[in-house]
Amino acid sequence: MTTSSLPKPSSKPLPVAGFIDFALRDRKLFTHPLEATRTLYSLYGPVVMHKLGSWRTVNMFGPDANGLVLQNRDGIFSNKLSWDMIIGRVFPNGLMLRDGDDHRQHRRIMQAGFKKPALVNYLAMMNPIIDQRLGEMSRPDNDVSAFKLMKLLTLELAWNVFVGTSAGQDTHKLTHAFEETVAASMAPLRIALPPFLLWRGIRSRQYLVDYFAGLLPEKRRSLSRDMFSILANAEGENGEKYSDQEILDHMVFLMMAAHDTTTSTLSSMLYALGKMPEWQERLREEVRALGKSAIDFDDQDRLPLMTLVMKEALRRYPPLPDFPKMNTQAFEFDGFQVPADCMCVLHPIHTHHMEEYWREPFRFDPERFSDARAEHKQHPFLWVPFSSGAHMCIGLHFAEMQIKAILAQLLQRFSWRLPDDYVMPVQQSPISKPKDGLPLILKTLS
Repeated sequence: MTTSSLPKPSSKPLPVAGFIDFALRDRKLFTHPLEATRTLYSLYGPVVMHKLGSWRTVNMFGPDANGLVLQNRDGIFSNKLSWDMIIGRVFPNGLMLRDGDDHRQHRRIMQAGFKKPALVNYLAMMNPIIDQRLGEMSRPDNDVSAFKLMKLLTLELAWNVFVGTSAGQDTHKLTHAFEETVAASMAPLRIALPPFLLWRGIRSRQYLVDYFAGLLPEKRRSLSRDMFSILANAEGENGEKYSDQEILDHMVFLMMAAHDTTTSTLSSMLYALGKMPEWQERLREEVRALGKSAIDFDDQDRLPLMTLVMKEALRRYPPLPDFPKMNTQAFEFDGFQVPADCMCVLHPIHTHHMEEYWREPFRFDPERFSDARAEHKQHPFLWVPFSSGAHMCIGLHFAEMQIKAILAQLLQRFSWRLPDDYVMPVQQSPISKPKDGLPLILKTLS
């Protein structure tokens, strides 16, 4: 493997760097993407190419790169070609793995499940479940694994609002299946044979497909407003409907996205609020000022401090640290010529920590998103945890609502702290999460 800056027209490429040790020995670009990308950016600047035989990866850094690729005005950057290589064996044909008219058609049909009337209905379904699950935890002192707790809760919530029923005794099996399927996307050995990780992921995906397939006939007849029923009966502009396989593919991908990324963000927020008890108390008072035990849909805008903390958590710990795209044509960026058929990788986790834009970027500082400072507004593509353009996360408003609904009840029931001198070890890929489950010490409030 070699690494170099891309040559400008009529200029010579920079000398090949010793990246083979950096990539193959430490694998830091995968295990520690923030550290790795900061090193690459400091050595080579905003565009860096890696070559391994005929394979070419182009790392692109900064908000200008984000804007060029995510807006995709010339239609040359493909989500499908890139994500198929990464997760196509375990999440085929999900919305993120589609391009162009095909993507627009599927997104348009699916959008009905994320409009305000649907979200209002979802929140009404979620609040009693949150209340019940947090109530089961109430005791004088309670040591918990916050990540595990949030993952089980968000999966249960997603199951109820998207599938329209409780997973019940299958919750742990389903959680394990989703975990193995996601983990398989980063399997170092792409061998679909036992006992390798990719094989386990494909097996777990089949379990999920079979589970949804068993429910599909009922959903075809249902008039319910859960996402599964909406997809099963949705029609496009010309009366076209999803096939059975399309519905199953969408449900597997949606259920993963609906709880994994939310769990990641909630874990980061709980960690930050455990580190900063003054902010934890500020949020608690903000929620109490609403005068209700659970929030309604329109209460979300009345929680501006919670919004600041959420945005800062998404800056410091974006659930997806990288956005890969394949370019089907050559293009120019910052004076560099990028050849066709490269894996072009954006790095939100790097952009979110650039000293050129963020004041003390490694400090957790929610006020940077306040109207007075608005550091994120220096460039429209500086803060991109949900991507942007045609592929902006379709469920971002659902995620924000779910996060606020959980935190609003959690803050009123509990205070929490971290073990002494604790620093959260973060696994940044494929989805950001605490490596140790995030130990919290909960105290039930009177």
